[in-house]
Amino acid sequence: MSTQARIAAAPISWGVCEVPGWGHQMAPARVLQEMQELGFAATEFGPEGFLPAEPEAKAALLEKYGMRAVGGFVPVVLHDRAQDPLPVIEAELKGFIAAGAGTLVLAAATGVDGYDAARPQLDEAGWATLFGNIRRIQEAASAAGIAVALHPHAGTMVETQDDLDRVLASTDVAICFDTGHMLIGGIDPVAFARQHAGRVSHAHLKDVSLAAARQVQAGEKTYYDAVVDGLYRPLGQGDIDIRAIVLSLAEAGFDGWYVLEQDNVVQAEPATGTGPIGDARASLDYLKSVLEEQA
Repeated sequence: MSTQARIAAAPISWGVCEVPGWGHQMAPARVLQEMQELGFAATEFGPEGFLPAEPEAKAALLEKYGMRAVGGFVPVVLHDRAQDPLPVIEAELKGFIAAGAGTLVLAAATGVDGYDAARPQLDEAGWATLFGNIRRIQEAASAAGIAVALHPHAGTMVETQDDLDRVLASTDVAICFDTGHMLIGGIDPVAFARQHAGRVSHAHLKDVSLAAARQVQAGEKTYYDAVVDGLYRPLGQGDIDIRAIVLSLAEAGFDGWYVLEQDNVVQAEPATGTGPIGDARASLDYLKSVLEEQA
């Protein structure tokens, strides 16, 4: 597989998000066309409603722009015994199968819209329910030929170092390694890449302004406002050592996808050739330069 073929895009880099009120939502045609213009040949699906719901139509639209699907972010409640996540997962898997997407990126949603609400505090029974649902989802996905990668994510039930340590110790689920969300959750992404690269099957790469991340951690700024104010930076322009992380993954034999996935808020439709495409181009150029060091 070529260096370029291992790099995928994500609609959230164009501001397309599942959170209600998350800025202006750019149309699929423009987002996919700009991905294609930059040379991407693969993308994640984006949130429900971005691509057609009907599996074959979803696959056809991606194919129109020369895109293959590598996976998609699926947040579901895992800790509540009264909510069964499997019906949602099984419906999502139909689209994954139709489009040939190999990885379901699973997030342990709190059950509240957005990522700024207070998280429920889980007791041991709640954690046991969460772990049990992860295993059930792994089994359902495996039967469909789809892998599962759990995404530690700000404002979800798996966010902090303690949360992630519980998951690593109590399940065998692979991890979607998101450099930015791990940092915000108090997890050192460089150390994680050194110590746990063998658990990583899928990578979301984003660079971060450490000063902005600390404001979120201290409760001085909401996650949404921090994103608006430039929490995420193009790769190589923030405070995370992306190069060290990529090298650690490569040394461990990582053969998954590097997804350029920088949460972004777009306030209005950008003029042609402007907007998110600029940051996406800068991140792509930086990652390609790092990967070429290992070629």
